[in-house]
Amino acid sequence: MAVATKASQPEYRAEARFQRVSPQKARLVLNLVKGLGVQRALETLAFTKKRIAPVVHKVLTSALDNAKYLSDERGLDLDVDNLYVKNAIANEGPRMKRIRPAPMGRAFRYQRRLTHIIVTVAEREGDQALVTKVDAAPAKPAKKATKKASTATKAKKSKAAA
Repeated sequence: MAVATKASQPEYRAEARFQRVSPQKARLVLNLVKGLGVQRALETLAFTKKRIAPVVHKVLTSALDNAKYLSDERGLDLDVDNLYVKNAIANEGPRMKRIRPAPMGRAFRYQRRLTHIIVTVAEREGDQALVTKVDAAPAKPAKKATKKASTATKAKKSKAAA
């Protein structure tokens, strides 16, 4: 028995590796843009005051450019206005071990954390479009019931109940 499965939407991704920020701090910025449309995510990142925000902006722009390029290469019909940030993660990279001088000739070790940032964009499904099209005729507004009409209908309902 063959079961027809829905074809998955293609995803486009970009990475920034070995960024000098801890993954926890990068996740604060990435959580702001997860699930947003690409244009709104870029605007959000432009006004975020974290040090990693310009890097995430650059990665998201790269993922958008990858989407445009690969869709042209493969001959896919891609609506750029309908793209959204499907996944944005900050993985931990290698740690740099450093030494800080301590009192009485001792030394304390500490670690500088590095991050690998991965941003994935995809096109929204047809029913969840971000852009609304104005092809359909506008809906007619419902008529307001006048005061007399509403009291008349209430009287009829009470008579029918009795």
